[in-house]
This record gives sequence, structure tokens and C-alpha cells, in this order.
Amino acid sequence: MAKLTKAQAKAHAQACELLQKDELTFEEKWFVYENWQEGATHENGAAGAFFTPVELAADFKLEICGSKVIDLCAGIGVLSFLHYHRQTHMTPPDVTCIDINPAYVEVGKKLFPEATWICADIFDVARDLGRFDVAIANPPFGRRVHAPNLRYQGAEFEYKVIDLASDLATYGAFIIPQKSAGFVYSGVRCHERRETAEYKKFAKATGLNLEAGCGIDTAMYRDDWHGVSPACEIVTCEFPERTPAPALEFQSITPPMTRDQLSLF
Repeated sequence: MAKLTKAQAKAHAQACELLQKDELTFEEKWFVYENWQEGATHENGAAGAFFTPVELAADFKLEICGSKVIDLCAGIGVLSFLHYHRQTHMTPPDVTCIDINPAYVEVGKKLFPEATWICADIFDVARDLGRFDVAIANPPFGRRVHAPNLRYQGAEFEYKVIDLASDLATYGAFIIPQKSAGFVYSGVRCHERRETAEYKKFAKATGLNLEAGCGIDTAMYRDDWHGVSPACEIVTCEFPERTPAPALEFQSITPPMTRDQLSLF
């Protein structure tokens, strides 16, 4: 569990009190999204799962379009919540949120009851849910190998999520480690392509190319994460229509990244 400051612990306790209410105002929900600490009762450093800062999520919604959205590794749903509540919708979007952590799903249902919430492994259930206009995610930053029916057979979890998303939607937008983006935009003077060997492996296996979208400098929010300060990028991708990859018999296991490793990004 994360060690919280007195101010963080107090704000987290206030957020927990708000979650006991039958209904919350938009402002109260915003407070919970900002101050409910995912590391207060869970080992997020081991899982690599950290919630998107609210202000970054507010910018992220500029990359989301479409009326049917699937939020993979949704946490408590801040990405899709802010997309749902944007003022430009003629009709609110149909949103499905999936997360494997039941505590996160319980909080997410309270904050964002308009969404359909599923507590499950995304690789077990997502392909059974039909087609979506857009897939979004801030997946855990780390490595996980058990993920069936994928084209990409490397270790980076974010690439596995994007590979899965390409079977579900027409378009995708994701927050991933900067080293995995295939470019550098945030925190630098000039945008440039910077494709690692692992990125090239992912692109070759999937036929996908990640882009910067409208261009959002995530470095502005690097100190707003809970317990980490990751260098990350928002990436977007147009997905071709295709059939899912064939199932594989075996994949070895690589442990997720630790909190100390994350702090090096």
C-alpha cells in the first residue's frame, strides 16, 4: 500500500465519506476522482495500475469520438466519465467499462452509474461484447504475458491492450508510457518519431501505427499522478476491420514493473 501524506489521507477519507451517499453531485464526483487514492488499500506499485489525473483525463476526452465506447482497464472510470459528460453530445454515448479489480468497479458504479460496468479480465470478456466506435484505456504500466488471441507476442502490456482494442473498435485512444508511443511529443520542444525495437515488433505484428492525435502535452500533469510521475503519451490509432488473431497455446510470465521502475520513466 502507498504511504499517504496527512493531507492525502484526509482527502481520501473525505472521498470515502462521499461514496457513502446515495447520490453525488458532479462536483462531489470530481472530488472523489481527484482524491480517492487507489494505493490506499491496494498494491498498485506491483500491479502498475495508477489512475489518470483528472485534468489529464479532461484533455484526453478531446481524442474521443463516437457514440459507443469501451473503456478497457477502466479503474474507476474517469476517462469515460468525462467523455460522457462533455457538453457537445446531442445524445449521451453508450459506455462500457471493464476492470478486473472489484473495489474499483464498485466505486466506478457509484461515480458513473450511466455506464455498463463489468468486473472481469478484459482478455476474457471484451471480444464477446460486440463492436464499438472507439476503445480507450490507461492500461497498467508494466508487463503481462498471459493474454490469449493476440498478434503481438511481446511483453509490454500496453501493446497487448491496443492489439485487443483493434478487434473491438474502429478507433482507439490510449495513455501509455512515452517509450512505447513510437514518438516523443510531451515535454520536448519538437515532435519526433522515436521507434524502439519493441515498438517496431508491435507495429509489424499488428499492422498498427500509433500517432499523437491532436497533440496533448502530458508532461504538464506528470506531478499529478498518485505516487508516481510517469513520462507518458496519449496515442491514437485508426483500426482496420479484421478478424481476431488465433489462440496461442502458451506464453511465459514476466512480472509487472515495480513502483521504483515506474519512477524512472
